[in-house]
Amino acid sequence: MLKNYFKIAWRNIIRHKGYSAINIAGLTLGISACLLIFIIIRYEMSFDTSQPNFKNIYHIVLKHTHEDGFSYTPGLPAPATDALRVDFPQAKIAALNSSYGSQITVPAISAGKNTGDKKFTESMGVVFIEPQFFDIFSFKWLAGAPSVLTEPNAVVISKSTAVKYFGDWTNIIGKILKMDNLIDLKVAGITEDQPENTDFPFKIMVSYITWKQHPKEYYYENDWGAISSNHQVFMLIPNTSVNNIDNQLISFTKKHYATGTKRKLIFAQPLALLHFDTRFGNTLGDHVMSMATLRTLSFIAILIIVMASINFINLSTAQSVGRSKEVGIRKVLGSTRKQLVIQIIGETTLIVIGSVLFALIVAKLAMPYLKHIASVPESTALFTVDNIVFSIIVMFAVILLSGIYPALIVSGFKPVLALKNKITAASIGGIPLRRALVVAQFAISQLLIIGTIVAVSQMDFVNKADLGFNKNAVLVIPGYTDSLSLRKMDSFKQRLLQNAQVESVSFSSDAPSSENNSATNFYFNHSTKDPGFSTFLKFGDADYFKTYQLHFAAGRGYDVGDTARQVVVNETFIHKLGIQNAQDAIGKTVRLGTGPILPISGVVKDFKTNSLRENVKPIVISAQKAYESQVAIKIKTNDLSKTVAQLQKMWETTYPEYAYNGYFLDQNIAAFYQQENQMALVYKIFAGIAIFISCLGLYGLVSFMAVQRTKEVGIRKVLGASVSSIIYLFSKEFMVLIAISFVIAMPTAWYLMTGWLQNFAYRISLSLWVFILAIVSSVLIAWMTVGYKALKAALVNPVKSLRNE
Repeated sequence: MLKNYFKIAWRNIIRHKGYSAINIAGLTLGISACLLIFIIIRYEMSFDTSQPNFKNIYHIVLKHTHEDGFSYTPGLPAPATDALRVDFPQAKIAALNSSYGSQITVPAISAGKNTGDKKFTESMGVVFIEPQFFDIFSFKWLAGAPSVLTEPNAVVISKSTAVKYFGDWTNIIGKILKMDNLIDLKVAGITEDQPENTDFPFKIMVSYITWKQHPKEYYYENDWGAISSNHQVFMLIPNTSVNNIDNQLISFTKKHYATGTKRKLIFAQPLALLHFDTRFGNTLGDHVMSMATLRTLSFIAILIIVMASINFINLSTAQSVGRSKEVGIRKVLGSTRKQLVIQIIGETTLIVIGSVLFALIVAKLAMPYLKHIASVPESTALFTVDNIVFSIIVMFAVILLSGIYPALIVSGFKPVLALKNKITAASIGGIPLRRALVVAQFAISQLLIIGTIVAVSQMDFVNKADLGFNKNAVLVIPGYTDSLSLRKMDSFKQRLLQNAQVESVSFSSDAPSSENNSATNFYFNHSTKDPGFSTFLKFGDADYFKTYQLHFAAGRGYDVGDTARQVVVNETFIHKLGIQNAQDAIGKTVRLGTGPILPISGVVKDFKTNSLRENVKPIVISAQKAYESQVAIKIKTNDLSKTVAQLQKMWETTYPEYAYNGYFLDQNIAAFYQQENQMALVYKIFAGIAIFISCLGLYGLVSFMAVQRTKEVGIRKVLGASVSSIIYLFSKEFMVLIAISFVIAMPTAWYLMTGWLQNFAYRISLSLWVFILAIVSSVLIAWMTVGYKALKAALVNPVKSLRNE
């Protein structure tokens, strides 16, 4: 019996090749898109879930309260680690301090080759770490044990890092590595590489005591006021809730801060939230993924699969009129409604199974390009148990969603009416539903079109925004602040300025816009009263303002010097102090922490201190040669590649002990918005898929209408109807349905995209033109889809249409 059902189902699919192809194409696209989104979501949701203590590990973080809101820091001051051990004796606690951009040198004698020293710059994955960390997190040790990290100058490296440095990992214990040309480290252990889906991708793990022994070089301060996002603390505490931990941490905060919890609050962040909490910026890994983004992707996947199913339902119910005689005969011969339902579901099952197989092929072809819209590694496999199970679940969901209604419609035909050919599209009651489904399809399409327009417009705004300084043609070369490098600074600067293509040079801690959030308390104008907010810090030489073309609202830059004798502040700084006129701030004094009292020499106009997701912060800029680790070179734009090559050669000649890692500032700033640019691309791709699926369905419906109304069109033409009136006859209904879908999509899109734009402190406004463009796009797409088939029907000779009458 089942064999017979599927044989007949196959014959029906072959008989209606065009409609079957449309259904399979739509479902293939929908299922493949859904599968790829599932792969992205599953990867992001899997971060660190393999840790045995995943549910009991907490990241201890800090919340700052300001007059104008809150800010969050993932780090704690160095003394907090031991203090937490005292107050939480039942917990395992460990600290680490990350070092970004460290240079690791493999001396020729360690490498065992005569090729000279090998230099590697590690942008991330270098940490000073306590051995207790491995009581909390599980790492597989290939050589050594956590206890080796109790010794000064001991280092543990990952297996792949060992192979990169030495060519092999099996016999390197005791080898020497030099860190930042400052510290000789002895390899004391090897760990297996961490998986891709971790926020702890550590490659170089240096003993924590080594950090303490080099306070100046790596900014160790045993001070509760010195808070850095680099210094982070983790806690393992089983059999308790996060609320209980937070209640204890409130008491802990009050104990160690004179202001109690009014200004600062230490609290626990569960490891399960670490990868998704955007309040703290990036984790120790390479990215944070907001839950809002994952929800958006899930929503898009559901919309796409629903659209593909709508196509199937629309075409199946429309086609059912042509099967009325077949159904009538089957019922007369004794077929029950249940048997007819099974037959129709069988046809649906064949089409959906075929679509799933094609979707797997499409997904396989698309996998190499997935990295452009998500942070999924290229090594991610498609044919895993989870993905196959998901595909099967989607298959059954689509069969039920797409097959049940058409099966009930067809099996419900009355045999008398069916055999008399009295079944019409109107008589089966499917027209209102089909109209509703077309409205739903185009509402989804317009929702994605509006989302695409908004996302692209916002990212265009971000990329072209006035940052308050000139980011173009500024070559930044990260350097170091060891005594030898500091001695070479002035001579290197003079050599650079002798190049005719170089306009200006400045040594500084960081660019005006960066991910640096170094902050401190301060006192204003000889006052001993806390002003109620912290100020953020930047250090640069006297040419900092000229190189980045910062604009002064009042005063001037500070004098040339190795240490601060004056400071420059921004407009936000003085406005938060209640000073509106920049000139009134000149000559006032600032004391940073416990430092000297310094006069304000100038006020610069506000510039974007971080990404455009954040408001401008209060900034104090001063000279401090010991912190000015990078050089910024403003160069002329003609023949950039030649100039950069010359500057690189100068760097390598002056600093042969360091690797060259220059980059252009504008490219670095663009990297701030990688996730947003990926989302804009996601909107573009899936809006295109949605539009294509809508057009497939619309084309199928119009094709069916053209066949059903062949004689009507012939009669109208005989009676004098023009081609344009025939086209209007076919398209007017769809234009009305698109208008209705717009009314539904517009408020939904406005709500969703307004929420997305809230992620940016500086954003576009949702103007009327966005929605006008969406409706115009939808109408044009529908006209092109409907118009072709309608024109073809209108141009048919009426003699051919009526010859059988």
